[in-house]
Amino acid sequence: MTKLWEAVGDFIVSFSNWIWGMPLFLLLIGGGLYFLIYSGFVPFRYYIRALKSLKTNEKDAPGQISSFEALTSAIAATVGMGNISGVAVALTMGGPGAIFWMWVSAVVGMATKFFEGTLTIMYKGRDSAGELQGGPMYMITEGLGKKWKPFAVFFSIFGLIGTLCLMQANQLTEAITTVFTTPAGIENTILLRLIIGISICLLVSIVVLGGIKRISKVSARVVPAMVAFYFILVAYIVLTNLPAVPGVFASIFGSAFDIQAGAGGLAGTAIIIGARRAAFVNEAGVGTASMMHGASRNSEPVREGLVAMIGPSIDSGLVCTLTALAILINGNYEVTQIRGIEIALNSFQASIPGLGHYLLMIMVLIFAFSTMFSYSYYGVKCTNYLFGAKYAHLYNYFFLLMLIVGAIISLDVVVGVIDSAYALMAIPTMFTLLILSPKVKKEMKKYFAK
Repeated sequence: MTKLWEAVGDFIVSFSNWIWGMPLFLLLIGGGLYFLIYSGFVPFRYYIRALKSLKTNEKDAPGQISSFEALTSAIAATVGMGNISGVAVALTMGGPGAIFWMWVSAVVGMATKFFEGTLTIMYKGRDSAGELQGGPMYMITEGLGKKWKPFAVFFSIFGLIGTLCLMQANQLTEAITTVFTTPAGIENTILLRLIIGISICLLVSIVVLGGIKRISKVSARVVPAMVAFYFILVAYIVLTNLPAVPGVFASIFGSAFDIQAGAGGLAGTAIIIGARRAAFVNEAGVGTASMMHGASRNSEPVREGLVAMIGPSIDSGLVCTLTALAILINGNYEVTQIRGIEIALNSFQASIPGLGHYLLMIMVLIFAFSTMFSYSYYGVKCTNYLFGAKYAHLYNYFFLLMLIVGAIISLDVVVGVIDSAYALMAIPTMFTLLILSPKVKKEMKKYFAK
């Protein structure tokens, strides 16, 4: 049985590495670059207007939450363990150059998110209960036509897997054992991880079972505070290690274009890994955030697109850079196998002796739980589409159960499962965005002409 599970794990990791080859990289980065140019460089020209758009709250428009709550809930999902352990994984797999490509992904991701946010308002659909819903599945059926429904079903099936918080549960468990149980002499056994997984499950259920309104209210309060605290924490590390900072940026830019062994081309490893981890972090082109923005009370699609594009600038742009600086300053990312949260914890401990572990642990707890709250909603939306509104809530129980599974299984399998699901979600999402992009362009002309 052990050999069977090892074989399954090896297959998942191999499939993940295969599907995240150059074609998918070109789809996400190339597609994002197309959106950036086709939109007339909207992220650069209208970022200030996007921030101002957060003040608008249409209480009478169809939807369940405000644009600000949609953004903070989407950021709660993206600013999570991927910003800490995901960056560490990117560094161990692709070196410092992977961070440069995460920045590139953030810029083109903003353009992609603009198109996602706009289209999710333009093409809402009604679920089996008659309530308006948004997301890639409705963009496909309402924007491309009913004959494309198999594409929408394809997205929703893999959405059920991709939105499981396996990475969050796994790395939160790893953080707890690294900081608390191992130093206390408690062995890191399957039983211990099971107990931690059950505890995580019970805590998350308090918010998740309250539905989208409770999730959005919690996110609106937690997200701004957690990003600000993390910024202060890393700013202290940078300021106390200023002589090392120029070398850090030199390593990022210097290795971004290196030819790495086995990569098969210019910057192969750094580019693919950087884009892959960025996709996990900002989810641009994956389609998850459009499900959250689709619940927004907004009658102007382009305004929601402007709000949506703020997300990647915060998660892949700001927060990932903060984590990368904290790790690279200490230079302890070169390991022989994939490591995530352990590397980040050790880096913070080295920079802030005695307290680093615990300060980052606070952030890990907040980041992980905030992500879990929003991801559950995405899975509910996919379940709603596949099986009907009557059964949508049942996904939450499956989601909570899988938190326990995520706490137990190995990190490389977790990364493989989530990366594979994200890749398969991105294919129908990006295809739909590209086909419907002229509709967005037409809507932009009307909106900006006002």
